[in-house]
Amino acid sequence: MKIFIIEDEKAALRNLKAILEDVCNEAEIVGCADSICESLEWLENNPMPDLIFMDIHLADGSAFEIFDSIDITCPIIFTTAYDEYALKAFKVNSIDYLLKPINAEDLKKAFDKLKLLHTNMPCKEQEAAQQNNMINEIIKRLNKEENYKSHFLIPEKGDRFIPLAVESILFFYISDGQVKAVNADGKQYPSTLSLDELTEMLNPKLFFRANRQFLISRKAIKDISLWFNGRLVINLNIPMDLKDKIIISKAKASEFKEWF
Repeated sequence: MKIFIIEDEKAALRNLKAILEDVCNEAEIVGCADSICESLEWLENNPMPDLIFMDIHLADGSAFEIFDSIDITCPIIFTTAYDEYALKAFKVNSIDYLLKPINAEDLKKAFDKLKLLHTNMPCKEQEAAQQNNMINEIIKRLNKEENYKSHFLIPEKGDRFIPLAVESILFFYISDGQVKAVNADGKQYPSTLSLDELTEMLNPKLFFRANRQFLISRKAIKDISLWFNGRLVINLNIPMDLKDKIIISKAKASEFKEWF
């Protein structure tokens, strides 16, 4: 199996090569590149390999720019530092992802999936179309991540607005019918947005919708207590006299633990 690797981190490249030697005896690394330009040059001047490992974020831009200039017809396994929560929706048979740091178990599973694909290989036109569709969907999702809110403008008395950085917010909650943002000092800021709207605007890697009343940041959590019937109670890092406990239902407890 001829393998081409696109990776701009030397340590990650060494790690991948070492694990490939252990996991896949038939693997032959025919080339490596650390940039878009070098990748294109290699692909244009060499036969298409059997498999490409591709880091998404390279020093000179996004690896997806490579697809604008050349038609890649072999399977691709993306290697990325992006959180799995953002990418798991794209876990399909034609493309796989290895989250850094890569380990032998994940790589073995990727090769098992590749063998399964070859066993049930569709025609090349169908395979290429499926791969292109997945790449387009990934680009849309990554663009969405880059567009999550980083600041809000909070109205003050009179005709003033003050900027409030998302990173300074510990949680949002509903109090007396009003959505409020709370920072590390315990100061509260009113919001004109609903919790549903805020949930869509904020990076799900940073904020978790605990229940209908609370949207919490990981930084807000001091510790977690077990509650009745498999529920969880979130204890905050700041002293606040809340009317209600921040309770995560039994149905959402597993999701919360995976997120945290």
